[in-house]
Amino acid sequence: MVNKKISKIMKLSIIIVNYKTKNLVKQCIKNIENLHLALAYEIIVVDNASHDGIDKIVNEYFLALRQSDKLKFIVAEKNKGMGAGNNLGLQKALGEYILILNPDVVVLENSIDELVSFLDHKPMIGCVAPQLFYPNQKHQFSRYHFPKFYLPALIRTGLKNISSRVIAEYTMAGTSFNTTEPIDWARGSAMMVRAELLRKLGGFDEGFFMYLEDTDLCRRIWQIGYEVWYVPSSKMLHYYAHETNSGVWIRDLGNKLTWIHIKSWLRFFWKWKKQKIEKIKLDR
Repeated sequence: MVNKKISKIMKLSIIIVNYKTKNLVKQCIKNIENLHLALAYEIIVVDNASHDGIDKIVNEYFLALRQSDKLKFIVAEKNKGMGAGNNLGLQKALGEYILILNPDVVVLENSIDELVSFLDHKPMIGCVAPQLFYPNQKHQFSRYHFPKFYLPALIRTGLKNISSRVIAEYTMAGTSFNTTEPIDWARGSAMMVRAELLRKLGGFDEGFFMYLEDTDLCRRIWQIGYEVWYVPSSKMLHYYAHETNSGVWIRDLGNKLTWIHIKSWLRFFWKWKKQKIEKIKLDR
């Protein structure tokens, strides 16, 4: 049962899901604490049954945070995926807004404040996402149009070399990285969502073990009349590596993550094959 109580003073709940990334989680928590945020917030770490020693790190390095209830620690009985892990965090969250944050993301100064302020002033926007960069400061694709069914084939085979236009459209490569604008969906590495809205939607669809759970969530946000926006004034670093696509499709078929990705694609398109979304334009 999702906890529907939202603290009147708690502005933000930051949910970090761990699966064998204990050292990244440690650095992520330190990063957030070093920002000295003025707003009231809590950090919720969910361990997806990784048994990697994250409990020792949480208790040894962040005992004071735990004792003050500023840091909550949840251990899942079984790893049911990223969406399910975030849903466990949502059950304990007291914030008005939820920041879904991967442990390999570094939050830069004022980035959280920018997202919070944007939601504060735009009541019909349900989800906002920052501009992401690689550690070398190169821009990282993080905002997309909803995908076409044939897109995985273009990405995973040599066909992508003759279909750059389709892929560029999907990744919004032809538009400015510095334009604040509505988008179809945002990468779930870092996204801020209204807690009440997320609960209304039932959280993430746990049928997606990994991949496309963020795409699906954004589509459901649009479906009920809210919008998803890209806010480039909020900037974060993402130590991201594409683990399912080596560029050689035959080799990728031996990768377990590839099959998880394919399963998610099939589930997404089957779920949405007959449903259309009417986007609502806000006064800007």
